[in-house]
Amino acid sequence: MQVSRQRYKIQPMKVVFTKHATKDKFPMLAKHKLLLKEQDIVNVLENPEHEDKQSDKPNIIASANLDEKHVLRVVYRREGAIIRVITFYPAEKGRYY
Repeated sequence: MQVSRQRYKIQPMKVVFTKHATKDKFPMLAKHKLLLKEQDIVNVLENPEHEDKQSDKPNIIASANLDEKHVLRVVYRREGAIIRVITFYPAEKGRYY
């Protein structure tokens, strides 16, 4: 029996946020009335609606719906068993995919 590694989590991943993500992005987006928590970012990583693995190698960009008109894009890098969140930002739906 063959098991697909994409369908099952073989190894738990630890999510780490860069200084830029924690010190800069959360407060900057809060000033624009977009109140996000770390769990919101983790939810996008766990359940992306779209993943772009080509345009920003070796980074991966995961996207998921934020509201009717926007998606939340999370730029991250896999480093062994660690997912390092580099940045995140809202974008208009349809702009990137």
